[in-house]
Amino acid sequence: MTEGASTAGRPSPARAPVGVLLGTVTGVAGLALICLGWPALLVPAARPAAGRVVGRLAALERARLARWYGHESAGEGGLGFVAARALVGALAGYACFNALFLAVLLLLGGLWDLVLGGSEPVPVTLPGVRVVTSSGALGLTAGLAALTLTALLTLAAAALDRAVAARFLGPDRQERLRRRVAELTASRTGIVRAVDDERRRIERDLHDGVQQRGVALAMLLGRARHQIASDGAGSDGAGRARVAELIDQAYTESRRLLDELRGVAWRIYPTALDELGLRAALDGAAERAGVPVTVHYGLAGRPVSEVETALYFVAREAITNAVKHAAAHDILVVLSEDERTVSVAISDDGRGGADPAGGGLSGLARRVRALDGELSVHSPPGGPTRITATLPKAPPCG
Repeated sequence: MTEGASTAGRPSPARAPVGVLLGTVTGVAGLALICLGWPALLVPAARPAAGRVVGRLAALERARLARWYGHESAGEGGLGFVAARALVGALAGYACFNALFLAVLLLLGGLWDLVLGGSEPVPVTLPGVRVVTSSGALGLTAGLAALTLTALLTLAAAALDRAVAARFLGPDRQERLRRRVAELTASRTGIVRAVDDERRRIERDLHDGVQQRGVALAMLLGRARHQIASDGAGSDGAGRARVAELIDQAYTESRRLLDELRGVAWRIYPTALDELGLRAALDGAAERAGVPVTVHYGLAGRPVSEVETALYFVAREAITNAVKHAAAHDILVVLSEDERTVSVAISDDGRGGADPAGGGLSGLARRVRALDGELSVHSPPGGPTRITATLPKAPPCG
């Protein structure tokens, strides 16, 4: 932060007067530019030159804000910023100058009367109090009050200056840092919650799927062993047939158990994502969907690992929700990119009504926000549903 700027995010009292004084000068210059140069904006040939002048004045304002207020913003500003700053600077400078002029006039007049002995008695009547003082003392008191008012007006003008800059140029570095800390705190809490939710989901998958298959397999094998024991090692034809049937059922159940285990492992993290990339992983998710899923892969290369994983889970969760909850018959997954971001959009023809605050979608939103991305859900009742995730190509701490 610029030296002397307040750590609380307000202009330093020692530097605010200089900032306001320079702001008055640039404000008057801005008013003159607008009043005298606005006809140039109506002439197409003169607009580039006028734009350059406005740009230089805006750059001068940004340098003043950074030097004297510590307001370092990322915005460039434009005609709107220059016009607003010109109005604020001229009015604030006029008010502060008049208040300072009045304070100096009263202070010098009071001192003059006290030093030269020309003070006259002045009665001051208040409710229940009557005081007689001198005109010199009264002038000094009024001058000090006017000086205090000048200081308050200066600080208010500096605060208004910063508010205008924040409105047109964006927040300063300290405010951006504060917001970033708040976002990281919220995303850290969200990540912990998402991990807990994922653990619960895995436990449900194991309990409702794999465990039930394992119990059924154990029961079938137990029945087969009991049949063999009761039939004397299965010596007769009927006993052997019964045992063979039970073994066949156990074999079928073991295959289902393996499929359940593969499904749970795939839902936890697909090995194809690391080994073959996002396109292959999404193709695998499309094959498992049970409904037609079309994947349009418009990425030139593989995203970084964190972004690639987030894109995969957003697409997979959206496909799963469309099949299980929206009764979709057709799903479209589109991946695209620009210079800075990569996006995935999942559309389906289901009945809509997806709740962004639901467990699955809220967990995805937390995952995406942790990477400085955005997740949007458009799912009116009756459909269609469109879920879009946009993430930066580089991870926030990469």
